[in-house]
Amino acid sequence: MISIILPCFNEQDSIKDYIQTVNNNLGKLKVEYEIIVVNDGSTDKSVEKIKETQAKLISHPQNLGYGAALKSGIKYAKFDTIIMTDPDGTYPAEHLQELIEIYFNSAKNSLGLDMVIGARKGKVYDGSLSKLFMRKVLKFLVEWTTGTKIIDINSGMRIFSKKTINSFLPQLCNTFSFSTSLTLAYSLTGKFVKYHPIKYHVRVGNSHVKIFRDSLRTLQYIIEAIIYYNPLKLTLLISLFFFLIGSLLCVLFLIKQSIVILILVCLSILIAFISIFFGFLMDLLRQTFNKTK
Repeated sequence: MISIILPCFNEQDSIKDYIQTVNNNLGKLKVEYEIIVVNDGSTDKSVEKIKETQAKLISHPQNLGYGAALKSGIKYAKFDTIIMTDPDGTYPAEHLQELIEIYFNSAKNSLGLDMVIGARKGKVYDGSLSKLFMRKVLKFLVEWTTGTKIIDINSGMRIFSKKTINSFLPQLCNTFSFSTSLTLAYSLTGKFVKYHPIKYHVRVGNSHVKIFRDSLRTLQYIIEAIIYYNPLKLTLLISLFFFLIGSLLCVLFLIKQSIVILILVCLSILIAFISIFFGFLMDLLRQTFNKTK
């Protein structure tokens, strides 16, 4: 029994066809399922298109964001197994069967996976050089923090349990970075996550994503998640950076013998030690908070 959640904001050109494609693919599995479309304040004809299908419709009176739409869908989902995906045609519905099989088969011989993520591949996913660069930066920061390999941090196609995600929902963001914060939350709390390669297509209609703005927001949520779940890793990275700066300045001081450079060396080392101190302090507070829950 599965609940499929489709967040929708002005997707009149793709929503009806995508719902039909999902029905065609899940119908082959002979499992009970529901499709929930969360209309996040669409101003086009998306609602009319949705009503022409058998999907359940939930509507926000105004646009709250991608993450808020998914949270509403999760709240009203009838079944524990949740699949989220985007109805804009970027995620091929035929991959849903693969994720479902991996997710359910994992429970047969082990404790089972907590989440299976469709890891996007191909030129469409790589995108422009600026997009690729920002993704690499964010990927490095996340992998450093979690200590695990993150194949695709913000994929919009994934399967998980409603019972498991419910405790994380208050910390997950309401906007574009919902997927990123979800991956971080699971990875930083020792959940079992598997990545399965999938194709990624050009979306139907206009994209609502602004690369620079949304990348900065994603970076913000990554830092917030690190501070919440594992602050020591972030402060350690900051400390190492200032130790490196201090070491380079120290070499420069030996060459130039400048009092200004010496002051900068002392400041860099001081900031490095302060960063470590605050890291341990925040980690202690985090552990104390968790014990009092």
